[in-house]
Amino acid sequence: MNSKERMLTALHRGIPDRVPATVHQWQSYHLKTYMHGDTEIEAFKEIGLDAAATYYPAYYKIPTRDWVETLTIRHKGDITITDHLVSTPDGELSYQISSNKFTSWYSENLIKDYGDIYIFKKHYPRMAIKRKELEQYYTLLGDAGIARCGIPSFQGGCYQAAQVLYGTEKLIYACYDNPEWVHEFLNTLLERKLEYIDEQLRYAKVDLVETGGGGSSDTVISPAFHKEFCEPYDRKIHDAIHRVGLPVVYHTCGGMMNIMDCILVNGCDASETLSPPEIGGNIVDGAKVKEKLGSKLALIGGMDQITILTNGTPKQVKDEVKRLFKVYGKNGGYIMSACDHFFEVPVDNLKAYAEAAKECVY
Repeated sequence: MNSKERMLTALHRGIPDRVPATVHQWQSYHLKTYMHGDTEIEAFKEIGLDAAATYYPAYYKIPTRDWVETLTIRHKGDITITDHLVSTPDGELSYQISSNKFTSWYSENLIKDYGDIYIFKKHYPRMAIKRKELEQYYTLLGDAGIARCGIPSFQGGCYQAAQVLYGTEKLIYACYDNPEWVHEFLNTLLERKLEYIDEQLRYAKVDLVETGGGGSSDTVISPAFHKEFCEPYDRKIHDAIHRVGLPVVYHTCGGMMNIMDCILVNGCDASETLSPPEIGGNIVDGAKVKEKLGSKLALIGGMDQITILTNGTPKQVKDEVKRLFKVYGKNGGYIMSACDHFFEVPVDNLKAYAEAAKECVY
């Protein structure tokens, strides 16, 4: 099998020739610092891993006079701060993105009070896919692996996007204090996402669509909150993605042991990231996850990208590959992957990871 066949077989819960092995979203810092400036696709090929490649600038805001952003860039030590002032016919909004050499993050939320969602709902631009560029990327990837994409904007899931827009703690408080407003906010985001899926993802050259996000994990919110504020919206998003003929992976980015029942019924085809406690997850019994989720969904993840890939030895990496294959690989339906982003993984450890995976044959 080539890498694309291997990945798709596992994604559809089949048994490939060997376990597929990949990483989750190769970071530009690592590519520049450790991989001689390789592209993501080149890095997968050089290391010998099966590609799960994402074309990052896959979509854009359709320009509108009702949403005009003015940017101010300033520097504070090693951090670059970009202030966004948004002008609309109904008032101004603002948000801030901060960046360092490793990554970027929202350092000021766009939605600051309850009324801001009405400006957002009325004026936030529609999103469009860069269809031609995505097709070129898909062709370049070829049989080296699968192409992944997300759902704009802010995060794949509605609750997770609302968290980015309003703030983690503030949104949790609002779920207690004003749940009707939270549902109105989530429905606003849902409408945009469903529109994008139907109009833009149909016929798109991708193999797998990522939804969810860390905000819905049970290390951030309770299972009860997940069931009320995530599951109903996730189901509608996943149904829409299936209607345009694409499979879905639900990304929890940490804790999932206590929300497996929700994951089973939200309509996804695969569940990731199988993160252990050492990196902020709560998977302490992989066999239980395999038994409960793996009997109905494909599983992706499991490889600790910090304790093992970054700080371990090549032997420790190989031993962990064999352990993960034993726990999750039985009867197929498993794509081994680094659970999440990494920045300082030695190349020798990545090669040991790829080499060991090639020995995990069915």
